[in-house]
Amino acid sequence: MLDLQYICDHPDAIRENCRMRGAEVDVDALLTLRAERSTLISQTDALRHEQKEVSGQIPKAAAEDRPALIEQGRRLREQIGEQEQRLKDVEARLQHLQAQIPNLTHPDVPAGGEDDAVELRTVGQPAAFDFAVRDHVELAACCDLIDLEAGSRVAGHGFYYLKNDAVLLEAALVQFALQKLRNEGFTLFSTPDLARDSILKGIGFSPRGDETQIYSVADTDLSLVATAEITLGGALAGQVLDRTELPLRWAGVSHCFRTEAGAHGRATRGIYRVHQFTKVEMFAFTEPDLEVSCAMHEEIVRIEEDIFQALQIPYRLIDTAAGDLGAPAYRKFDLEAWMPGRGDGGAWGEVTSASNCTDYQARRLNIRCRSAERKGTQFVHTLNGTAVSCARAIIAILENHQQPDGSIRVPDVLQPWVGREIIEAVGKPD
Repeated sequence: MLDLQYICDHPDAIRENCRMRGAEVDVDALLTLRAERSTLISQTDALRHEQKEVSGQIPKAAAEDRPALIEQGRRLREQIGEQEQRLKDVEARLQHLQAQIPNLTHPDVPAGGEDDAVELRTVGQPAAFDFAVRDHVELAACCDLIDLEAGSRVAGHGFYYLKNDAVLLEAALVQFALQKLRNEGFTLFSTPDLARDSILKGIGFSPRGDETQIYSVADTDLSLVATAEITLGGALAGQVLDRTELPLRWAGVSHCFRTEAGAHGRATRGIYRVHQFTKVEMFAFTEPDLEVSCAMHEEIVRIEEDIFQALQIPYRLIDTAAGDLGAPAYRKFDLEAWMPGRGDGGAWGEVTSASNCTDYQARRLNIRCRSAERKGTQFVHTLNGTAVSCARAIIAILENHQQPDGSIRVPDVLQPWVGREIIEAVGKPD
């Protein structure tokens, strides 16, 4: 969340930022609650001071004066209790409103919504196939790689089984990404599939409610994670780091679970939009300096591009518009891979995202750093980025590396783990 004092000092800028990002937050109500909280704190402190003075008079008072002083002390204690409850209620409402305000926005972020993202560059040339292009569902059927019907029978629509070489392909993507990240200086983690709701809220996910993307476990404060961003960022909740330790470069492999609420009818064919998938995620903690965290942001994007160039997948890099940013992101870049079988004649599909969240998540999770040169502590900056999201990467590989007979050429960098150059078609292509 944003610093409360900053919000109160710059209310007009906060209102405009909320408007740009489509966040409906009553900033005036927040300012009123902040003032009410200050008044209640002053009043409660005055009552405590008075109650302390009365208590100090009782032992010295004459016998006939003591009952009145005792009664006065009792009334003051009741008033203090009532004031403390009012203060507690006001602080809860204040924190609720403060948590709804999105992060500040980088000045270069384009205005608008989902359709207003700006393409920064395109890398790679989509193949000019001299045969009828198949989508990943048809190709998977040719090579016996995915069982959507079994997934639906067992867990419902949006679940699937990977089979045969697709299992090796997923494992190869994970291995390739992890090896790449280890060589880039990242510490590797395999993270839990569950996290406390307080951690999800700290990262910026809403674990409950009609529009949540999260599966929650009934009668607990646990939810299935939508990304290892949650578990990697949450790992340092409440910690104070030495500034000399920063930056920390972490990478986590995890299953990801998403309800995809509100996504009905949007790219539901095959495994593009599913309820469970495997992902390797990058996460970084940097010192609280915009120049430093923006440089780390560029580093994360460069690694994402390295991975998809090595996979020989054409892609474009886009700068996400303000209205399409999640609340924690100061700026977000997406890689969209060319998917020849998507839509009518091919289309771009998101395969990675990379966000600089500045101190927004760290403030909510209370992750700070200290240095010998500066008094006190500061909230660190946090960043996240997708190394590889396996389901969508598999789509891009199948569709871009398809052969006329329905077979799939395995990218060179994945062949050591898949164990072959070509995934053969097992049935006759249509």
